[in-house]
Amino acid sequence: MSTKTCAGGWDQAVFRCGRCGAEHTATTEAEYLKAVGVHGDAHAVWDRLNPIERDGIASILRTILSAPELAAELLVLADRPQIGGAGR
Repeated sequence: MSTKTCAGGWDQAVFRCGRCGAEHTATTEAEYLKAVGVHGDAHAVWDRLNPIERDGIASILRTILSAPELAAELLVLADRPQIGGAGR
């Protein structure tokens, strides 16, 4: 039987959020720190939203995350100067 250990002593670490119960598994310290930071940032944003805004952003994220090409095109549109006012 052999055990595999990373050079830095990491095998894996699990982050468990005490507020919502979410769990993230990381295999490096950098990955772990990023998961903790991103999750904390998500809580900070979520806490600032009212229930209507929460429903709206959740709906938008479900649509965009299911279609990465759509997300890319929306960013292109957002970065372009508007010609001739709003609309098409």
